[in-house]
Amino acid sequence: MLQISNLNAWYGSSHVLQNISIEVAKGEIVCLIGRNGAGKTTTLKSIMGLMDRTTGSAMFKGNELLTQPAHVRFALGLAYVPEERRIVQGLSVRENLRLGLVASPEKKREPELIARIAGVFPRLAERLDQEAVTMSGGEQQVLAIARAMIGDPDLIMLDEPSEGIMPVLVDEMFALFRAMKAQGTTVLLVEQNVDLALDIADRAYVLDQGSVVYHGAASALLADNEIKERYCSV
Repeated sequence: MLQISNLNAWYGSSHVLQNISIEVAKGEIVCLIGRNGAGKTTTLKSIMGLMDRTTGSAMFKGNELLTQPAHVRFALGLAYVPEERRIVQGLSVRENLRLGLVASPEKKREPELIARIAGVFPRLAERLDQEAVTMSGGEQQVLAIARAMIGDPDLIMLDEPSEGIMPVLVDEMFALFRAMKAQGTTVLLVEQNVDLALDIADRAYVLDQGSVVYHGAASALLADNEIKERYCSV
């Protein structure tokens, strides 16, 4: 579904991604792991079209993404949940969910899709008319994920979804990711909780200083304490 080849990216004159190559097949959960600053978030931003300068190739369902603006990538079925969540202040939970359909070809089905997503996320169903920023951090993270999912994307990219969230909500969130996988949702995941991410993933890529230094089955990496300690420990 997604094939990244020799992806390079820059912040100004700083060359931060160097020939990154990754693949994500339909229905897989693939995780990117590594220390802070390894290039994980930059990889997601580059795929989504949020970097000023990129080179290489990013093929998504046969379409070259790097020549397309971000809103076109979204319309192709690519969704992104940034670490910052970006819940809009002053809008209710329902109105934040509606933002996920602004550029979606499914916009005409808005009432049906909001009702369906509320069924998947019962915490949100109880709060549809509540101002979104008054919810807890964990509930706002759930809203950010629901907003990305509402338009039925083909691939959803999640950046550090467990960051700053109570353990009980983290457990619920990863149970949701397992359910998404069972339903055939394709996920590219950046996650600080390495063991938790590897436990639900099919495959993993380890990044270090803007390059891929390891890739393989998530189960193999989960059992490889040497690689995890070398490249993923804080």
